[in-house]
Amino acid sequence: MGRPSVLGIILAGGRGERLYPLTRDRSKPAVPFGGKYRIIDFILSSLLNSGIDAIYVLVQYKSQSLIEHLRAAWRLGGRLKGSFITVVPPQFRQGERWYRGTADAVYQNLNLIRDFRPDLVAIFGADHIYRIDTTQMVDFHLRREADVTVAALPVPLAQATRFGIVKVGADERVVGFAEKPKRPEPMPQDPQMAYASMGSYLFNREILKDALNRDARRDTEHDFGKSVLPDLYPDASVYAYDFFKNEIPGLKPYEERGYWRDIGDIEAYWKAHMDLLGPTPVFDLENRVWPILAEAYDGPPCRIFGGKISNSMIGEGGTVRGAKITRSILGKAVQIERGAQIEDAILFDHVEVGAGARLRKVIIDRFNTIKPGEEIGYDLEKDKANFTVGPSGVVVFPRGETRFFYKG
Repeated sequence: MGRPSVLGIILAGGRGERLYPLTRDRSKPAVPFGGKYRIIDFILSSLLNSGIDAIYVLVQYKSQSLIEHLRAAWRLGGRLKGSFITVVPPQFRQGERWYRGTADAVYQNLNLIRDFRPDLVAIFGADHIYRIDTTQMVDFHLRREADVTVAALPVPLAQATRFGIVKVGADERVVGFAEKPKRPEPMPQDPQMAYASMGSYLFNREILKDALNRDARRDTEHDFGKSVLPDLYPDASVYAYDFFKNEIPGLKPYEERGYWRDIGDIEAYWKAHMDLLGPTPVFDLENRVWPILAEAYDGPPCRIFGGKISNSMIGEGGTVRGAKITRSILGKAVQIERGAQIEDAILFDHVEVGAGARLRKVIIDRFNTIKPGEEIGYDLEKDKANFTVGPSGVVVFPRGETRFFYKG
């Protein structure tokens, strides 16, 4: 028997309300990350690196930025009918309603699965920063003769109350689900750890179709983790795939094994950026065997005319004129003028920082201009009167006004 055909479905309709104001004008999967990427680029790269090149991206909330990004960065196939990345907004095929939950989003697009006729359907969210080789998850699914496989992240029991927890038997078969339990069930092989659902699933096609049709007839939250899977596991063969066992080609010895971050709020988003820095980052973007793919930039390399730069990343097309930049990540076409000081900062594309300005622990969205001599991140009471400030003092600027025709 040959390899099964796999259809990828990415759930990319998330509001990302806790990432406001970065999600004021875009959905969470479209939020920039790491100087040159969008959050959705990480799961798209994993699927393509794994050989899954037939992908539907289900969008809903403020989706134009994401649609423009996918059009510019992720054009596949053309005349190759089996290779595509296609954006699917709500089609109202099951009535005039928006997607009511993750399961309902797929239910409303069952026609896509019916027409493609895959053996397996890989359903992944677009909200997290990680790498996964789905080929290994498929192999696990086939070995266990599973109907459904749930990607599961081992987490310390003390942290497990924040997640949907998967209870398994000794053979990794799922025997229970609990949403943010006060007393999480530990893993059989490690009593100090629990399995957290990563919101990523492999379904046999017919099982998925039957489960979604059944869920649509009931009064539920129409969510995979809260309604579909709890209904399935008592009778169907549902297994948990240990994400820590996933081997990523090209991973460096110093990187964190099983790196996965739910960047659901400003603090987590900022910390995940800091994970990219240093000579031995816990998540190293430099991996030529398993690359994170992004939109090409038609501009020159970064130009540096003096200054002091340490432990930082600076995107293409940028210009630095005699500034001090420390522990920061700068996007494409960022302009930094003489005497500016930037520390622990994340600057998105096309930001301009005036001469002598001082920025510390800030996130500045696209197309903002920082005036000469302005100081941000040094007087939090003053910053709170003008900007969004996170619990640890991260100051966030919303997206500025586009200075030329540029989507995103």
